[in-house]
Amino acid sequence: MSLQTKAGFKKEAIAFFRTSKFITIALVILGLGALSPLLITGLGSFMESMDDWAGVYSDMGMDISDMTNILRSSTSIGVSSTVGDITGVGLMVFLLLIMKAAGGEQKKRAVIIPRSAGLRSFGYIFPKFIIYPLSAFALAIASMFVSWGISCLVFDYNDITFNGVLLGGILSGVCLMFYVCFHLALGTATGKAGMSAAVCIGASLILPNIFALTTTEYMFNPFALDVLAGTIVLRPHLTGAELRDIAATIGFALALMVLAYLIALFAQNARKIDNSGNELEL
Repeated sequence: MSLQTKAGFKKEAIAFFRTSKFITIALVILGLGALSPLLITGLGSFMESMDDWAGVYSDMGMDISDMTNILRSSTSIGVSSTVGDITGVGLMVFLLLIMKAAGGEQKKRAVIIPRSAGLRSFGYIFPKFIIYPLSAFALAIASMFVSWGISCLVFDYNDITFNGVLLGGILSGVCLMFYVCFHLALGTATGKAGMSAAVCIGASLILPNIFALTTTEYMFNPFALDVLAGTIVLRPHLTGAELRDIAATIGFALALMVLAYLIALFAQNARKIDNSGNELEL
């Protein structure tokens, strides 16, 4: 590894891990893992305590006892709800807090790449596509296991295995990585971090809902990884063919991430950062 690349890793690590950004993101994503099962069981307890509304629900053809039993029955309910939270709220927080790394620093002229001195874009771009996506991946898996632990305490029946939680965490983590990579690619290529964050957040909110309302196959669709993760968590057993399809889906998503990195690197080499101006911004 060249000195330039090492310096790039050091810069990104200091900007991310030695500031409040990583702590905030970790607290949000891990907190969602703990809070999601508690909200589900709390809703069940709340509905069970509403005796006065039992007749109203009955007149509407709804059996409140069955609903409360479902909400408090198994750990898979709590863990699956965590998938939607960390790939929704967690992803949104992550994308917003790394806006500076995703092109924001270029706009503020905080990064100068003097090619005349022999510096290259690789050392600037490559560390971003390692540190931020892998951090999102690790936090997603950790959050799923936090959710599983809390769910085992508050739900009546543990119907999910270690492998199920791990697979759900991997799919959720790859989903976060996917959007983080595209955020980094679009932001660094254009220098417009706000626009990049808005596009990626909008896509993460709209596309899964579209796929959920249709009969579109979730396999081999990287834009529906969160839907696939929530579905897998609710299934206790998977066939060998399904596992191979999931592996292929993850591989396809990783290939698109590599493509996003190559596009970002090409765009950074092709464009010139505007470093004009007299003001100094650190």
